Amino acid sequence: MVDSKIQNLFNKGFRALESGNLDYAVELLFQCVELDPSFQQARKFLRAAETKKASKKKSSSFSMQIESLTSKPAAMKVAKLIKANKNQEAVLVAEKMLMKNVFNQTAVNAFVDAAVAAKMPEEAVATLEMARDRYPEDIKVISRLGNLYQLVGRTTSAKECYERICEIAPNDPNALKDLKDAMAQDSLNTGGWEKSKKDGDFRTAVKDKDQTAMLEKESKSVKSDDDLDLLIAQTLEKIKAEPDNINYLRALSRYYHQKLDFDNAIAALAKAQEKVKGDPELDDTLTKIKISKFQYEVKQLREAGQNEEADKLEVEKQQFIADDLQDKVQRYPNDMFLRFDLALVYYKNDYTNEAIQQLQLAQRNPKLRSQALYYLGMCFKKKEQYDMALQQLETAVADLFSMDDNKKNILYELGGIAELMGNKEKAATYYKQIYSVDISYKDITEKIDNLYKK
Repeated sequence: MVDSKIQNLFNKGFRALESGNLDYAVELLFQCVELDPSFQQARKFLRAAETKKASKKKSSSFSMQIESLTSKPAAMKVAKLIKANKNQEAVLVAEKMLMKNVFNQTAVNAFVDAAVAAKMPEEAVATLEMARDRYPEDIKVISRLGNLYQLVGRTTSAKECYERICEIAPNDPNALKDLKDAMAQDSLNTGGWEKSKKDGDFRTAVKDKDQTAMLEKESKSVKSDDDLDLLIAQTLEKIKAEPDNINYLRALSRYYHQKLDFDNAIAALAKAQEKVKGDPELDDTLTKIKISKFQYEVKQLREAGQNEEADKLEVEKQQFIADDLQDKVQRYPNDMFLRFDLALVYYKNDYTNEAIQQLQLAQRNPKLRSQALYYLGMCFKKKEQYDMALQQLETAVADLFSMDDNKKNILYELGGIAELMGNKEKAATYYKQIYSVDISYKDITEKIDNLYKK
């Protein structure tokens, strides 16, 4: 029975959540779990409010790394409290970490550790389920959730976690072993054979031996057509039972793709897209399969000596790549990697102004800045706007500290542009930087020798 004062706090917090006042909702619902750690309904809606709040916040990979580092001291405090058997106090410290960003994996792990120590495994499960939904490809998150499912006796859910891990990492022997063990345990829990209790043999514990064969076939790095036919048949049966399970559709598409049945692979992902709108991962996989189909068909035509038809199809492929990137940039305008890829397509096809427009946006991403500046310089070089080309390339090279191939290439281009501008002295300053560390780079020796000729 929840205390009436805490219930009133909960009611206010729930109304704040409904009205979209997320900060206030988080504050009130946290007070509820602080006053009554066993109040599961309050924690459930606290997670909902935190998730909505975090989803509205735009976080770069850099800011996430900083967030993870700054949360380490609090995570260490949680660990110390657990070691001192102050588990409820540890739970509250971890809750405060989650309030800052519920998707911070350091905070998630700290809370799960504290909740398990405080004998609150269901709360740990709910938090990890939220993390799994946020990071559907993160094997560590899924594996830990699977372990927790086993701890609370949810063996079917545990088995599904390990199935997902095997889909992500089909050649990982540890993932396959975990799945086999989970399937055996699930079979026992749902009325498995008595023989398995005596000898513990996995094959006797699983009712359907075809499932074991399927797992062994999934683990092969190179699968035969017969293997793939069995995997496809098994996955189609799973889809009949659970038509809304996107992971089964992903797996089906992957098997068709491995069999070079591109049309069915594309159709499977198209069904998945109907069920989950706006999933960038699905979009990316579909694009890769379509490009693979083009490449396969071009190869077949060339092997048959039909080079003219192959050339036409190669042009179609390039047009598809350009159209696909344009479409994705419109749908995901904040994805700077897509803009950079589109810029390269424009650059290679001499749509220079269009390339510049995309590169000027892409350079805002720290991971792309150096490359984007380089191609901006090359675009201005194409337009014979040499002063602007120098400016972009000098900015790019200033961001590079080690004399790697990337820096050498930019310096080489700077020297070439300076020469085009008739400034041999300036060109020499760029070439010398390369020459002093790598005399064998391209024709740098010849460049230096020519500059010193009278």
